[in-house]
Amino acid sequence: MSEIIFIIESSDEGGYTAKALGCSIYTEGETLDELKENIKDAVKCHFDEKTIPHIARLHMVKDEVMAI
Repeated sequence: MSEIIFIIESSDEGGYTAKALGCSIYTEGETLDELKENIKDAVKCHFDEKTIPHIARLHMVKDEVMAI
C-alpha cells in the first residue's frame, strides 16, 4: 500500500476527527495541524517500516444545512 485515505470531519464537541478507509485507524485533534500530526503518529503505530504508506490523502467532509 503506497497511499492511505482519511475522511476528515468536524467533531460535534469541537475539533476534527479522521477515519482511515480500509484500516482500523481513528484519531482526532483540536486543530487541523494537530490532527495531521496525530494522523502521522497513528499511521506509524499501525504499520511497520516495510508496509507503511508513503502518502496520506485527506478528504475533508463539510456538512452544511441551509434553510429554503
